[in-house]
Amino acid sequence: MKTRRDFLSLIGKASIGSFIVPPFLINIGNANNTVSLADFTDADKAKLRKIMLKGMAPTDADDLVLADGMKYDVLIRWNTPINNDDCFGFNNDFTCYIPLSKSDPDEGLLWVNHEYTSPMWVSGYNRRKPDAKRNKAQVTKEMKSVGGSIIHIKKEGEKWSFVAGSKYNRRLDGHTPIPFNWDHKIEGKDQAIGTLANCSGGITPWGTILTCEENYDVCFGECEYTPAGARSVKNSILGWEKYYDYPPEHYGWVVEVDPRTGKAQKHIALGRCAHECCTLVELPDGRIVAYTGDDANDEFIYKFISSKPGSLKEGTLYVADTKNGKWLPLVYDKNEKFKRVFKNQTDLLVQVRKAARMIGGTPQNRPEDIEIDPLNGNIIVSLTNNKPKGDFHGSLLKIVEKDGKHDALTFEAESMLVGGEENGFSCPDNLAFDLAGNLWFTSDISGSSMNNPKKPYMAFKNNGLFVMIRHGEEAGQVIQVASAPTDAELTGPWFSPDYKTLFLSVQHPGERTKTTRKPTSTWPHDGDNKPKPSVVTVQGPLLDKLNNLHRL
Repeated sequence: MKTRRDFLSLIGKASIGSFIVPPFLINIGNANNTVSLADFTDADKAKLRKIMLKGMAPTDADDLVLADGMKYDVLIRWNTPINNDDCFGFNNDFTCYIPLSKSDPDEGLLWVNHEYTSPMWVSGYNRRKPDAKRNKAQVTKEMKSVGGSIIHIKKEGEKWSFVAGSKYNRRLDGHTPIPFNWDHKIEGKDQAIGTLANCSGGITPWGTILTCEENYDVCFGECEYTPAGARSVKNSILGWEKYYDYPPEHYGWVVEVDPRTGKAQKHIALGRCAHECCTLVELPDGRIVAYTGDDANDEFIYKFISSKPGSLKEGTLYVADTKNGKWLPLVYDKNEKFKRVFKNQTDLLVQVRKAARMIGGTPQNRPEDIEIDPLNGNIIVSLTNNKPKGDFHGSLLKIVEKDGKHDALTFEAESMLVGGEENGFSCPDNLAFDLAGNLWFTSDISGSSMNNPKKPYMAFKNNGLFVMIRHGEEAGQVIQVASAPTDAELTGPWFSPDYKTLFLSVQHPGERTKTTRKPTSTWPHDGDNKPKPSVVTVQGPLLDKLNNLHRL
């Protein structure tokens, strides 16, 4: 039988690079452990944590590279047929897993966002070619590649697989009719055609998915208003408005989807902007608080507090004044300034950015994902960067609501972690907490800046996945646990119910490709020389150790 002395002697002889943690530390708490954690002093445990928490160095390899003790499998990739009519979409982002039953957490539905398209790969249109021509059929195909996918997946043994032919497999895309959850029409309609620019999201207490429309202006442009209120539309980058006459006001919303049926609705009360995410908290009385960020330079953080249990319609929307620690109400009827600019509450919500700026919301450095800290209930916001203001590496913002109440109207805000070479990461994006409360986050260095000697990002190489440790002497330390393929970013981290699997999107590998003959990435290297955005499952001993870190 191993003793504490034997084990500590082994540690003393092993280098950090060669040491393998014994099986009893992979499954801490097993009654058959030959060495009990009660035998270890705090100093012993600190030594164990240091050995266990070895990350990886940055790399510019065209692969999904993981730290020792982690492995991945491709679960599904772009263009995989999911039913008789639809294929898995392009540029997958947010993922969310919902078990089909409480009794079997290893079989369920995975929602996956598809943020934007690449006409060169999806429809064959390459605008870089001087003689390039385009038709409506190509645009129709591009619109089918965005939105979201619902796929039925199942775990058998240790491996997850896609259940082909399942009745649950379906798509919502740029052609799907989706009603507005509102009592008034939006630009003359009570429904939108399609959802698009779907970036991050969240879940509801009642088991539905929230998917957030972010850079909608790329698809159908954006509406602009003169001081007198006259409306015009600025053209988009993709130019879909030349083929489909859909108003920009129909996009930029938080969309709720029932993963079992595909039924969806757009929530107008949460405001219209480049929503990165929507994170909900259910109050003791059943009312809902929704936090969301507007992912653009100098835009805002919002909070919606419902006035009725379970509602994302009745309630009040607020914008954060982080300088003074106040949530400011965006209510047409209670503000004379608003009455001079907007027609009504609907008009205010459509132009919520203007309203937030008018009332004194604090401009932020690209607020992206927002999550609730499971250890203390604080609100954590990733601020990716703001290059025009000299913030190249971004930070994590912490909001502490007064008395810990999420419906409070005052708060304290402070920087929690700052990006840069000293902390080993740059441009934080999507967030997730593991079972131990460690904070996982991805990075979002743009393709034009990544590995560019003229930009301040060379030290970080490719985009990555990181973990901020929350326990022991290493609390606050950041380690890198994954590196994305060339030009890609890692997005949508989501843990399985037992926390033994991390679902992760690999988005836009080969994004800077100029011609399909010479792609800058060929990941996932499946033989046809095409980069394919894909969802992977990540598993392994390091993941297990991090999830059990609070027990050491």
